[in-house]
Amino acid sequence: MKKNILVFLVVAFPFIGFSQDVAIVNQFINSLTTTQKAKIVKDFNADTRADWHFLPWSSYERQGLPLKELSAEQKALVHQVLQSYLSDSGYQQTNEIIGLEKVLAKSSGDPVYRDPERYYVSIYGTPNQEDVWMWTFEGHHISLHFTTVGDTVSYTPRFFGSNPGRIMEGEHKGFSPLVNEENLGLALINMLSSDQKKMAIFKEEAYNDLVSFNKPIATKLAPEGILVSDMTPAQTKLLMDLIYEYASTIPAEQAMKRMSNIRNEEMEDLRFAWAGATTLGQAHYYRIQGKTFMIEFDNSQNNANHIHSVWRDFDGDFGRDLLKEHYANHKHPH
Repeated sequence: MKKNILVFLVVAFPFIGFSQDVAIVNQFINSLTTTQKAKIVKDFNADTRADWHFLPWSSYERQGLPLKELSAEQKALVHQVLQSYLSDSGYQQTNEIIGLEKVLAKSSGDPVYRDPERYYVSIYGTPNQEDVWMWTFEGHHISLHFTTVGDTVSYTPRFFGSNPGRIMEGEHKGFSPLVNEENLGLALINMLSSDQKKMAIFKEEAYNDLVSFNKPIATKLAPEGILVSDMTPAQTKLLMDLIYEYASTIPAEQAMKRMSNIRNEEMEDLRFAWAGATTLGQAHYYRIQGKTFMIEFDNSQNNANHIHSVWRDFDGDFGRDLLKEHYANHKHPH
């Protein structure tokens, strides 16, 4: 139900199958006018590089330019870059979330505020000259950050949201871009025994939003919830399936490498924590936290039909860990 219902809502850009092709980024930069380039391309060390948000376009000032101010050719290049840096499912999820702006525009009667072309592109650094640079794509319920350091890419912070959480009526009733993230979480909490739930559920009421919100640096939260060591093998598998649902939005090679690192290095510290109700339709929140990362999911707003989700790396957001190692080994300014 997740992957094909809202095709009618999004602009059709074919899946081309690139893999982090910097040539497309440079092609996009070369297509920009002088005025466009001045707004989109910034110095890598600009103070705004770690600014991010997931509110609608008029609620928070974005860097760069929106799709609305790009030509058809430039928009197509942006989509090619997205396809290059996301998996097929991650790219489709991105388009589905953008498509929901049309649903909101129709239900609210405000197509200006709910504009699917108000998603902004910005670039930090000069990818045709430097081995350290970043590009971002963000707007309502999408905030994607891709930091390249040498031949490695950091993908966090990575935010996806959905409003409505699920379409409740009409032709597309039941659709959600984040249905798997919600269903697997609910399945896992309800797979736990009564004693396990006492360990996992640390708060009777869900938060009203993500605890980490849009902080530029994510810090570890209290070690709440149930440890993997207190789960059965079947429960542990379901937890890893849930983590992979988030990891699978990036290209497969990187996703599998991250999952392997988690399995080999973080299982002892891995926790699953829950707050709120354990049934669909009532406010709920969960958190998965390991040594290096945290996933948060919240569905509490709009009568528990408005989802926010995020993957944060404690040391690696905006490529901080990669940059630290890079600058330690290279003598160029930073």
